[in-house]
Amino acid sequence: MYHQCGLTGSRASPIVQQLNYLKNRWNSPKPKNINPAITLEAVLATGKDTRRWPDSSAAEIEGIVFDVKPGGIESTNCMAQDLADRDTHIEIVRRMDDSGLTRRMIVEVTPRLRALALARGLDWSTQALLALKGHRVKITGWMLFDFEHIDESENTAPRKRDNWRATAWEIHPVTDITVLDR
Repeated sequence: MYHQCGLTGSRASPIVQQLNYLKNRWNSPKPKNINPAITLEAVLATGKDTRRWPDSSAAEIEGIVFDVKPGGIESTNCMAQDLADRDTHIEIVRRMDDSGLTRRMIVEVTPRLRALALARGLDWSTQALLALKGHRVKITGWMLFDFEHIDESENTAPRKRDNWRATAWEIHPVTDITVLDR
């Protein structure tokens, strides 16, 4: 339980509860969980990708932080409104000049992992993570196919006008962030 919010969030639907459970994982992947075939190139590869990897896979991807934004108010976090109790979305691109809306991978820092990072002396608040914009980073965490974004992703809803991401695959939650160009 984190701030009165269980791992399954606040939705009654079993399928959304399972998704929320995966989003709210709090443990870091072990080296055996990290699939070296999951790279930013592989994640951004075009084509229907609903079953590219199992949700039990973890990854370490390298890319450039294009943007950092507060996540929405969602059942995963029991509809929390306070920024500290919501996810932070980080948009990762290959290069800053290859950053169109449908060329981005989303990785998410969750409130639970933010609290664990703080216990290690790291500030993963949305405000602090804004300093990553433009930097090359290595992101580690659990792979998740967020089916709630299937109709907003280029690979699963090709050429749809409102697409804002390449794929519904995310690293969610992020368990480690390493800045590579400092």
